[in-house]
Amino acid sequence: MAKKVKVKLKRGLAGKREEHILAVKALGLKKVGDVRVLPDDPRVWGNIKKAHYLLEVEVIEDDKAS
Repeated sequence: MAKKVKVKLKRGLAGKREEHILAVKALGLKKVGDVRVLPDDPRVWGNIKKAHYLLEVEVIEDDKAS
């Protein structure tokens, strides 16, 4: 089973540091309420840690056998 990370942007980017904005955009999030399901890897977690206060994160198990 591969793990996935479900990431949701819960706060706006206005007035935030440029590196935090870039980290959120690297996750594929643009507006408040956007949700992405991403692979559980170190690159994703690095971006999550940079802007953790802007995000809601949930680790999910991928039950598909493929």
